[in-house]
Amino acid sequence: MDNKKKQIRAVFDDETIIVYQAYRKEIAIPAIKNQKFVAPFKMDRMTWIKPSFLWMMYRCGWGLKEGQEHILAIRIKREGFQWALDNSCLSHFNPDFHSSREEWKEKLQKSPVRIQWDPERDIHLEKLNYRSIQIGLSGEAVTKYVNDWVVSITDITPLCKKIHLLISKDLPKALKHLPKERLFPSR
Repeated sequence: MDNKKKQIRAVFDDETIIVYQAYRKEIAIPAIKNQKFVAPFKMDRMTWIKPSFLWMMYRCGWGLKEGQEHILAIRIKREGFQWALDNSCLSHFNPDFHSSREEWKEKLQKSPVRIQWDPERDIHLEKLNYRSIQIGLSGEAVTKYVNDWVVSITDITPLCKKIHLLISKDLPKALKHLPKERLFPSR
């Protein structure tokens, strides 16, 4: 990422990267049990993955938002994550990347992956001065995600609730519990 305002920060190793999602128990519990997304997860809907832990906490309100009570850390193959980036389209028109609105609309309709850049968050869920990536998977990308990319699914809800409680009681301790994210290398 040449633009310092847009950064992919994540927990990753040579083979995998962790992304986050939050679901209601009817989706989360079977996913954890089967280590795969199964019904009632819907393969025909767009699903958004987020490599930023704190952006996920902002989105789900530390697991307090209805329908997002169970927070999952999904370890996926880096090759799958890279495929998603390589086969993506921005979710909105940007003249720096698209020659015309028509060209962007055409690419958006054909792309199985949408990219959105939203303000990154700090531990208090306040906006930071750079943006974090959200990746929307649909069609072929959801199939690959569910059937090929997922390595493991972990319920991190207890950790999230612990951090949330510590923020007001012992901020340094809360900060120590945050995942150690680093800048993801771009090609």
